[in-house]
Amino acid sequence: MPKASEIKKNAVIEHNGKVLAVKDIAKLTPSGRAGNSLFRMRLYDVATGAKVDESFKADDLITLADFSRHPADFSYVDGSEYVFMDSEDYTPYHFNKDDIEEELLFITEETKGIQVLAVSGKPVALELPSAVDLVITETSPSIKGASASARTKPATLTTGLVVQVPEYVAPGDKIRVNTAEHKFMNRVDSK
Repeated sequence: MPKASEIKKNAVIEHNGKVLAVKDIAKLTPSGRAGNSLFRMRLYDVATGAKVDESFKADDLITLADFSRHPADFSYVDGSEYVFMDSEDYTPYHFNKDDIEEELLFITEETKGIQVLAVSGKPVALELPSAVDLVITETSPSIKGASASARTKPATLTTGLVVQVPEYVAPGDKIRVNTAEHKFMNRVDSK
């Protein structure tokens, strides 16, 4: 087991029964003579994405998690289970619909760049690409001559996600959506 002083950014550790990814580390050195260095870490729960801040003494032992990422594609739905297939070795990963409800707003059969996060070989979460392309199924008609910087209107996409889009976008248009912010980025040419 490594000491806190040996942990690097992007490591995945087990702490308080949770699997956490290290996103940032700050070294704090107290000014007292007997002061021991402290390592303040910004951590994110791998399964839920919740942010956790923890401080460790330099000599604290930390357990590294048996963590892996697997590129995967959406395969099929079986009742309330969604099955994703590993792109390399075709291992199926099963997720309950309730556990990945928010991610499903961005997933279609064409979605590429999905990663399955696994701890000890068991899938715990999905990591989406930073942007996905989706088709608008419902919005008010486009307005001729509307500029890109004009007002916005709500648009419903094929997955049920609703985002604000510029007035010049019409039903049937394919758009790119930022998965972190749930925002329209641009219209995609469908060639």
